[in-house]
Amino acid sequence: MLDAKVAELLNVQVNKEFYSAYLYLDFSNYYTEQGLEGFANWYKVQAQEERDHAMLFLQYLQNNGCKVTLEAIDKPDKVFSSFADPLHAGYEHEQHVTELIHTIYEAAHNVKDFRTMQFLDWFVKEQGEEETNAEGLIKKFDLFGSDARALYMLDSELAARVYSAPSLVLS
Repeated sequence: MLDAKVAELLNVQVNKEFYSAYLYLDFSNYYTEQGLEGFANWYKVQAQEERDHAMLFLQYLQNNGCKVTLEAIDKPDKVFSSFADPLHAGYEHEQHVTELIHTIYEAAHNVKDFRTMQFLDWFVKEQGEEETNAEGLIKKFDLFGSDARALYMLDSELAARVYSAPSLVLS
């Protein structure tokens, strides 16, 4: 049985991951409206990843006999005035999610819940990748976004991103 605080934090994370999916779908919608289908695709794939992250947390809780409570998912409320705005908001959001994962990890560590810590190891690594990808996208946009041809090429590059489900063994 999981420690009550650890279980609560994991349950909250389920909802935070679903919110992340909503947020990235909102980014995707923005880029679709702007005619940047590659950027829209990149965030659509990102939304799929976040949804699967939520499902991994949910399954972990269920596998450990914990009740999962699904809360209402907040409506994304970002307003964008430039193509770069969602990129910066995405990077900030990934940093926030990293903090959330670290908080759960710390709580698990405090009660010597090594199984949950091992489960979270994948997410710690994943968040490092998420932040690197988000920051890299900002750097590419900063380099190429002001040139219409370069922006078109970057958009085409992002259109090629495909989704691959995470391979994580749950216990």
